[in-house]
Amino acid sequence: MSVYYIGSYDIVDAELFKQYPPLVSALLPKYGGEVLASDTNGMAIEGSPRRMNAIVRFPSKDAVLGFYNDPAYQEAKRIRHQSAANITMVIVDEFVRPAPVRASEAKRPS
Repeated sequence: MSVYYIGSYDIVDAELFKQYPPLVSALLPKYGGEVLASDTNGMAIEGSPRRMNAIVRFPSKDAVLGFYNDPAYQEAKRIRHQSAANITMVIVDEFVRPAPVRASEAKRPS
């Protein structure tokens, strides 16, 4: 089951932040990470938007935690912390729709 690493934050130093994406992109393949969305122009339809929003799919929670804790990512994380504010990074499991209950398996009232 896939796991999604979702980042949302405000970039406060665009020049410094330019160093972040290449570092992340170089490390993602090691952990099977795939950027599904990354945008500084997201449209808020509710709530207070952040300037940067990204969604990265990983094959497992262990993979995303391996990426996040990899020594090679620590410099990228330092750059993100120095160039951004209001940072929220979350890991969420892929939604798996429950199998429908067949009529023959449904409980019948007693």
